[in-house]
Amino acid sequence: MNELRPLLTPESIAILGASPDAGKVNGRPLRFLLEKGYSGRIFPVNPKYDRIGSLRCYPDIGSLPEAVDLAVVALPARMVAGAVRDLGRRGVRSAVVFSSGFAETGKAGQALEDEVTAAARDAGLRLCGPNCLGLVNAFDRVTATFSQFAEGDLTPGPVAFVTQSGAFGTAIAALARRRGLGLGYFVNTGNEGDVTFAEVMHAVLGDPRIRVGAGYLEGVKNGTALVALAQEALALGKPLVLTKVGRTGSGARAAVSHTGMLAGADQVFDGVIRQHGILRARNEEQMLDLIEVLACCEPARGNGLGIVTQSGGAGVLMCDRAEELGLRVPVLAPETQRALKAAIPDFGSIGNPVDVTGQSVADPRLLGESVRIVLADPQIHVAIVWLQLMEAHAERLVALFEEIRADATKPLVVCWLAAPERALRALRERGIAVLRGGEPAVDACAALVRYGEARRAHAGRGEARRNARLELPSASGILGTVAARSILEAAGVRTAPVLAACDAAEAVAAAERLGYPVAVKVESPDIPHKTEAQGVRLGLADAASVRKAFEETMVAVRRWRHDARIAGVVVQKMAAGSVELVVGLKHDPAFGPIVMAGMGGVHVEATGDVAFRRAPVTRAQALAMLDELRAGAVLNGVRGRAPVDREALAQLICAASELGAAAGHRLKECDLNPVLAGPEGALAVDWLMVLD
Repeated sequence: MNELRPLLTPESIAILGASPDAGKVNGRPLRFLLEKGYSGRIFPVNPKYDRIGSLRCYPDIGSLPEAVDLAVVALPARMVAGAVRDLGRRGVRSAVVFSSGFAETGKAGQALEDEVTAAARDAGLRLCGPNCLGLVNAFDRVTATFSQFAEGDLTPGPVAFVTQSGAFGTAIAALARRRGLGLGYFVNTGNEGDVTFAEVMHAVLGDPRIRVGAGYLEGVKNGTALVALAQEALALGKPLVLTKVGRTGSGARAAVSHTGMLAGADQVFDGVIRQHGILRARNEEQMLDLIEVLACCEPARGNGLGIVTQSGGAGVLMCDRAEELGLRVPVLAPETQRALKAAIPDFGSIGNPVDVTGQSVADPRLLGESVRIVLADPQIHVAIVWLQLMEAHAERLVALFEEIRADATKPLVVCWLAAPERALRALRERGIAVLRGGEPAVDACAALVRYGEARRAHAGRGEARRNARLELPSASGILGTVAARSILEAAGVRTAPVLAACDAAEAVAAAERLGYPVAVKVESPDIPHKTEAQGVRLGLADAASVRKAFEETMVAVRRWRHDARIAGVVVQKMAAGSVELVVGLKHDPAFGPIVMAGMGGVHVEATGDVAFRRAPVTRAQALAMLDELRAGAVLNGVRGRAPVDREALAQLICAASELGAAAGHRLKECDLNPVLAGPEGALAVDWLMVLD
């Protein structure tokens, strides 16, 4: 936090444009600082006033008696750059700029923002904003904000919340307070002319009083910084939960490859944060669910979910959701079932979910005893207890859950529908997570499982290899098939043998050299997807069929595109494999080289069953990509087919990712589609490489 300490924990604050009107934007920060008990020095600055309340008001920045840590700038946009220069001359170290009218308004505003950013950089001053509503450090009673959030109670807690949106961020913070989730920090970064989301989050996670980081993002400019933040959060053992809007962006319309077409900003973001242990929440309510559970519970040490419920229907609903999320709901061990049978009514269920029935309304001990028994089962790593109403037993149940939590070595989430408010408050005061519904509770347990997996992967991670020796031609555009294969093979990517041919005679000679059967494919930089142009002939068993294929291919592609530049064909040895996949590379503007793996073939864009990671990837990360695929079960063998060699497939993904990392921005896009995988291994039989 050292570099941002003057911003986040200032010992002195100046308010530029301060007003005695406590209802105005430029009057609210001063009122909040005084009301909330900020212990540092406060210096209002406004030439209109000699005093504001009990404080002396200074006419300008130059007359300040000291170089303050933080300046709150509440001035018209046109005056901000000059004020920042004056702050720099006075030795002020940081500033929060409320003012709007910058990049969010268009070109003229962007030019004004660039001027402010340059002024801050020249002054050696860190600037939060512009167009932000400031920050709250509840630990030190710093309220450098005009946000409505500062109107209420600012009891600090273990959560740091950083948001790019002011109004929506305020709403989330207010909801957190209603749940009793104390925010130690609330920071709105606004336009991020200087200080970024990643910088602020990195700083606040370094505070030992913070256990969980949460953020709201509208965009990512610097993916490398976000990855570094994620790695630091894992090293600190502090979960990071993000909500990002823009899930349905159209992606790169000018892309040539399948990878480029599928790699929309959100898909890439989702894959990269999953790779680095960041948990994603779909909306503000789910964000708060995850925060609450992560702040109260240790990470799960496995994916076995135990469910104890008063309702069989609720148990089924939670089982369905658990299966969707990849959690196991195992049948409990025989000794566990024997213990449950002795504890609950005969008409209850002891398998998992455990249904203690409505009898628990009369005897709440049934719930408590059942939860203890389920948590003791070695197959269970996290548990949910589901109940409803129970107004008459609220205090008793709170005490019961407190006892269970004190003894438990595994995380427990309480799902209490229509709970008495006093019970909710009491549980949260005791650090017990309590959620509003069955599916939200399962989602939160899945977060505990994913975070536990990420921590273990981080602790035992192997570094991804990097291909340092890579030579790319200086040309741009689509690279020829043979030249591209040389690059792929040099990087360790297995490909089917291929030879170029300009005419039918050369095609036959190539086929004889490779050995039958072969495939013939058109070679043209203007026809990236050969199948669409009927430019592919497969399974050719002799010279006559190769000659015929050459002639038919030329006619078909000329019909498809008469002006296409055609270099001839490539002849390729036919290869075998039971499953078609796609492996691709793309240079993403935010995250750099990205690798994709998924179910391939001609319908790859229609199915969209793919996973993304930042390159290079480790073996474990490559295997995780395969596990993510919706149709990934086919890799295990279906209808009598043997399972594919996952290790060989992971090795191919790793090699491709190393190529992408080494090539950097020079490799614009690359598809290996299809990659044929089977029990004997995996190799690419078609590829498209685009250089920049």
